[in-house]
Amino acid sequence: MKNVNLAAIVLRVRLALTAIGPVFCGAALLCVAGAATLLWLMAQPKLQAERQQLALHQVSMPAQAGARDAPVSASENLQRFYAALGEKRYAEQQVKTLFGLAAKTNLSLSQGEYKSAYDRNGRLHTYQVTLPVKGSYRDVWQFSLMALRAIPFASLDELSFKRESIGETQVEARLLLTLYLADQPAGALP
Repeated sequence: MKNVNLAAIVLRVRLALTAIGPVFCGAALLCVAGAATLLWLMAQPKLQAERQQLALHQVSMPAQAGARDAPVSASENLQRFYAALGEKRYAEQQVKTLFGLAAKTNLSLSQGEYKSAYDRNGRLHTYQVTLPVKGSYRDVWQFSLMALRAIPFASLDELSFKRESIGETQVEARLLLTLYLADQPAGALP
């Protein structure tokens, strides 16, 4: 009995498709595909927002767990700050590190500009390094990220790109990095 009903349904569908014609079937199939694509595209921003919410929630979880610990005093925070600084006497070695990273990332690194300053209020030195580099866009970004990982007391203050023409694969970039340094090793600081 079931075979007869299934065969009858298949026969009716085939007759209906033949009566409608292949053009109409193709158009209907395209409409269904378009509607499915539209629904998928409409769901993407919502999925992205949910992913961002989840990431924020995961980042805040350690902070919430740490909130249960005893509060950190101002002097402990200050000691942690000074412990995170680099040492002024090794500033040139940090510049050598930057040149080494540029070589690893296949960047052409011209001679940089260097500027040293002292902040009396913060009792720290800053060493600004301006580096003109030339290479691919990807290599410049890779160099920037590697530099910040290798020198944790550095900040990337400026990054500008220049390209001679649209088809050019090489870009000229200018990076401004600031190294935050202390006079003495972290253990000897106030």
